[in-house]
Amino acid sequence: MAKPRPLDLPARRGGRRALLAWYDANHRDLPWRSRKAGRSPYRIWVSEIMLQQTRVAAVLGHYRAWMKRFPSLRTLAQARLEDVLAAWSGLGYYRRARMLHRAACVLVENRAGRLPNTAAGLRRLPGIGRYTAAAIASIAFGEPVAVVDGNVERVLGRLLGKTLTGKDKWEAAQGMLEEEHPGDWNQAVMELGAVVCTPREPACAQCPMRPWCATWGEGRRGRGTRQRRETVYHALAVRAGRVYLVQRPDDARKMAGMWELPQCQPGAEELLRVRHSITDTQYDVRVLKTPPKGLRGGKWFAPDSLHHTALTGLARKVLRRLGVM
Repeated sequence: MAKPRPLDLPARRGGRRALLAWYDANHRDLPWRSRKAGRSPYRIWVSEIMLQQTRVAAVLGHYRAWMKRFPSLRTLAQARLEDVLAAWSGLGYYRRARMLHRAACVLVENRAGRLPNTAAGLRRLPGIGRYTAAAIASIAFGEPVAVVDGNVERVLGRLLGKTLTGKDKWEAAQGMLEEEHPGDWNQAVMELGAVVCTPREPACAQCPMRPWCATWGEGRRGRGTRQRRETVYHALAVRAGRVYLVQRPDDARKMAGMWELPQCQPGAEELLRVRHSITDTQYDVRVLKTPPKGLRGGKWFAPDSLHHTALTGLARKVLRRLGVM
């Protein structure tokens, strides 16, 4: 198969039609793409923030629960930050939730609860960068602006047969953009990278862009990033049916302000072992039974209050495994 010249690729209407037709027939049925969601800027915004550095499978349940709890931008702005963090618990990277809440408050105060309809306007809001602004603007408002995430960068690099860096990848994405249907096009390229043009073993035979791809059929195999392992000990103390938790400092680098089981030293009776991964570290977590005496700096929580408490993902996992919540 003759390989196309990379500079010809942006002008190939056939490739655009093929990818959009593939996306229309094969895209995953996700709640933010449903008829109910429509082109709701708020729902699209929330989904894009949740999907940052997080797998779709991990987002689905949280997204549905979030929309029941905060069905509109105004309900989000009116909520307490602690309730917002509680709803986010388990997704990680909690700064995203804080910025969502802060931006919602800004929009209610300054724009009658309406999101800007351009990427430039969206980027002025807390927690919205270039990618997220372009995604919302193109999908919700039809602005002809391209997105670049890891999937898009990989797809474009393989189509063009070269490594794209810095502004080159944004220029390439904009050059490829189907300007009449920018939202569908951006989602189609991201979907292609997520399910067909994958990092390690792309399914080239299933790719709708294979007639226009400069690297078609070149399998990719690589070793994944190796996680480091660490053993940590946490204490479970129960008194009169209440469980003892401590709060992470407001200036903590990760999960600031979230509630968790206190850390402890080994030696007490072991109740549970679980594995828990955060970014590049896999934790071997040992939960130990601790008497309620001598605990300081924390707070006792009734089980029925835990669902509305801003728990770390690990704390929520442990308390569910032990039947506390």
